[in-house]
Amino acid sequence: MPRSIDLNADMGEGFGPWPMGNDAELLRIVSSANIACGFHAGDPTTMAKTIGTAKAKDVGIGAHPGFPDLQGFGRRRMDMTAEDLANAIRYQFGAIKGLATAAGASVRHFKLHGALANMCSEDETLARTAYKAALSVDPNVILFVLAETAQQTAAEALGARFAGEIFADRAYNDDATLRDRKLPGAVIHDPDVAAKRVVEMVKAGAIIAESGKKIPTRVDTICLHGDTSTALDIAGTIRKALTAENIEICVTNP
Repeated sequence: MPRSIDLNADMGEGFGPWPMGNDAELLRIVSSANIACGFHAGDPTTMAKTIGTAKAKDVGIGAHPGFPDLQGFGRRRMDMTAEDLANAIRYQFGAIKGLATAAGASVRHFKLHGALANMCSEDETLARTAYKAALSVDPNVILFVLAETAQQTAAEALGARFAGEIFADRAYNDDATLRDRKLPGAVIHDPDVAAKRVVEMVKAGAIIAESGKKIPTRVDTICLHGDTSTALDIAGTIRKALTAENIEICVTNP
């Protein structure tokens, strides 16, 4: 069982006057923030404010790019050419790096969002395209990858720094991919259920699928979604459960 682990959450997902989630409170709990880069959610001012708050709370800052799909929140699958996808990644990553630099902060990690992340967990070629684009902007960035999927295979093949990620509030298929959100039980809303399964997976060093199958993996970081109604309760309950097991919450440094 690890002595320390990172907790990450998706943030900066509001747009103009429309807020989403309670980023300020989540930033008291997590150690890493995945900040939307404007394509699936977020806007320049929202990004800048979230970066500033994360920096003030000494929370690791990460780029969270997705498909150009504001209406669908980046959760609709898209067919993009490799060139278009690579440049969309560079555009988003460059934007958050610029805003972070202006705030006297730095971007530590990179994590794909939504449908793009799911597609890259199934398709190593697509994942390589996305990660090569990110590494062309910053060769030393830490890639947060869906553990034991094509994302991890691609990161390993590229020789990149990466952190193996598991999800606190999502059910798993037997191949370590996430259960489709349209299916019953795909998203876990009960804080106690989420905390119990996270502790079980961390102790086992394995992803535990919906079927009960255990998939051995390194667990470096745990994702807590910020846009659900019980996000804060889940985040707080999980932090308490891990702390009770003498596991320190801190940024990952693979």
